[in-house]
Amino acid sequence: MSPHHVPSDLEIAQAAKLLPIWEIAAKMGLDRKDIELYGDYMAKVKLEALEKLQDRPNAKYILVTAVTPTPLGEGKSTTTVGLGQGLHHVGKTATIAIRQPSQGPTFGIKGGAAGGGYSQVVPMEQFNLHMTGDIHAVTAANNLLAAMLDNHIYQGNALDIDPYTVTWRRVVDVNDRELRNIVAGLGAKTDGRPHQTGFDISVASEVMAILALTTGLRDMRERFGRIVVAMDRNRQPVTAEMLKAAGAMAVLMKEAIKPNLFQTLENTPALVHAGPFANIAHGNSSILADYVGIKTADYLLTEAGFGADIGAEKFFNIKCRYSGLKPDAAVLVTTVRAMKLHTGRYRVVPGRPLPPEMLAEKPEDVYEGAVNLRRQIANIRVHGVTPVVCINHFATDHPSEVEAIQRVAAEEGVRCAVSTHWAEGGKGAVELAKAVIQAAEEPSEFHFLYELDQPIKAKIEKIATTIYGAAEVRYEAAAERQIRRYEEAGFGNLPICMAKTHLSLSHDPSLKGGPKDFTFPIREVRASVGAGFIYPLAGQMRTMPGLPKSPAAERVDIDPETGRVIGLF
Repeated sequence: MSPHHVPSDLEIAQAAKLLPIWEIAAKMGLDRKDIELYGDYMAKVKLEALEKLQDRPNAKYILVTAVTPTPLGEGKSTTTVGLGQGLHHVGKTATIAIRQPSQGPTFGIKGGAAGGGYSQVVPMEQFNLHMTGDIHAVTAANNLLAAMLDNHIYQGNALDIDPYTVTWRRVVDVNDRELRNIVAGLGAKTDGRPHQTGFDISVASEVMAILALTTGLRDMRERFGRIVVAMDRNRQPVTAEMLKAAGAMAVLMKEAIKPNLFQTLENTPALVHAGPFANIAHGNSSILADYVGIKTADYLLTEAGFGADIGAEKFFNIKCRYSGLKPDAAVLVTTVRAMKLHTGRYRVVPGRPLPPEMLAEKPEDVYEGAVNLRRQIANIRVHGVTPVVCINHFATDHPSEVEAIQRVAAEEGVRCAVSTHWAEGGKGAVELAKAVIQAAEEPSEFHFLYELDQPIKAKIEKIATTIYGAAEVRYEAAAERQIRRYEEAGFGNLPICMAKTHLSLSHDPSLKGGPKDFTFPIREVRASVGAGFIYPLAGQMRTMPGLPKSPAAERVDIDPETGRVIGLF
């Protein structure tokens, strides 16, 4: 190997010295009977273990979030893993809880979600490819409901469902733009009812959201029953329970409800469970994984998708409402490249190297673009949570640029740590670990952004004006009608799960930095009653992504001699 060769993430992962997964469980205080093995290095944690753990003290609960990212991501998962490893270097124990990746990003542009460099969850191949089959179970449960809904209408429509109000779509866990809008039921009369429909990606399914937010088997079964799939001709909601589908859905999900147990490169326990996207769902790993993790270490670290305006806001106002858990601190990941992007002077294209001019030393650009960092610090503080800025360090960063971010953090009065966990693993996250320990010792004043008994519009407007910086919210006629019907149906007291771009604080991905005083448009509002939230769509949100010109799948293969995966990242 050349002395200048930097191993790929996959090479690092395949060279790791893993412990048998039952030894990782033992670190958490779990016995062999508390887990179900999937080979030597993966397991599921039985839900019965929660009763065994309930009398133990809670760990400090730390959220890892980020500034508004570039299309490349700023390293939240890598930071979560690195911080978990770093806490062990300062004499603390930690468990991490992260999402399972969809095959969409894995084979698209972004790649997998196991972390990177020397801060990864392993085994990396199993982590990124199918794992224990949870997403396939979500797909099966979702599509069973779709089939039973269409069959009910075909078989005489005893519930008098209005076919034009059907909102439930089929899903598949692949980026496939050809399936966004389709016509189904063509052919003979026995082939079904011709109608326009489409597919979403599996992780956008309400079934996935329910998996992430459920607190147990009974709760999951009840949530499935509450799923609203359409309205009848009297404008009353039609549910999965009414279609007699909820029981079979729960059966398909009875194994998927158990959190998955992995480990990091430094053998830190890692719970990996559920994977809802943050721009079209609530973007957090499961409550059940947190219930396990918070009883098994000094610190539980969990990651929320995309920027603090999206994943963290939903963590605070949706996940924490249903879990009853309160965060002790939040890590806000930033990078030099993200701050430069937020000047609006640079264009970053997914799948392509950064433009050369972006790599030049420009601390003034970093300082200017840090208006986004300032806004995201405020978005954490408005919930009463103490933020810690983490500068995820890249080899291309110039010292003056790092200092520019440190100056902004000092001006905002928040702790700031430079972390080199990608290159050095836990050792590179020691400074960050110490800052997090200090922040978590401060008294927590956590509170929600809005009250549930407020009208739907008031809750939407509170998020849009306080978190995004909008001056007002504009509702299209369809959204106005949907809000009115949901409140009439008794769904008005649910929290809000906004669907918007992750590339800007606003609804418009071209508005970088800290846009303010814009009009925030709501074109449609949906109700995910089983998951337990109202789902407004701002701008043109895609619930089924497409593949890029050169998808990552082109470079993934297998070595037929050794059976090893190659090309995964």
